[in-house]
Amino acid sequence: MHIGRAVFTLIFLISVPVSFAAEGLIAVKSPYNAEVTTRRLEQQVTDRGLKVFARIDHAAGAAKIGTTLRPTVLLIFGNPEGGTPFMICQQTVGIDLPLKALVWTDASAQVWLGYNDPAFIAERHGVTACPVVRKMQQILKAIAHDTVAR
Repeated sequence: MHIGRAVFTLIFLISVPVSFAAEGLIAVKSPYNAEVTTRRLEQQVTDRGLKVFARIDHAAGAAKIGTTLRPTVLLIFGNPEGGTPFMICQQTVGIDLPLKALVWTDASAQVWLGYNDPAFIAERHGVTACPVVRKMQQILKAIAHDTVAR
């Protein structure tokens, strides 16, 4: 019986991506390079009526201090229709808003698109029953899916 459990655990661990270990981070592989993925992400965000507040190119920042960093771009976006109801549930959620998505290239040249799961944010702030969380999850999932779709 213990061998069966050990085999199951091993199979489970092998099937789970381990490229990153950030709790609450949802990441999907992109078939595009970082530049194209970021451009597609921004388009998906604006197509859904969300406002892009900032685009931070961490690799460009690294270059300014004479350091190299694989492509790493943070897009900060949102709108009051989603963020305000979340903050009404708990104002401290505002520390995690606006929403963010990160596009990065890992050491094996795989491009990833990652974002914080709104359910993780809700849990962090003690408002797991906040009604806006599910809708935010659906929107972010759709944005990520459409960004990396072929």
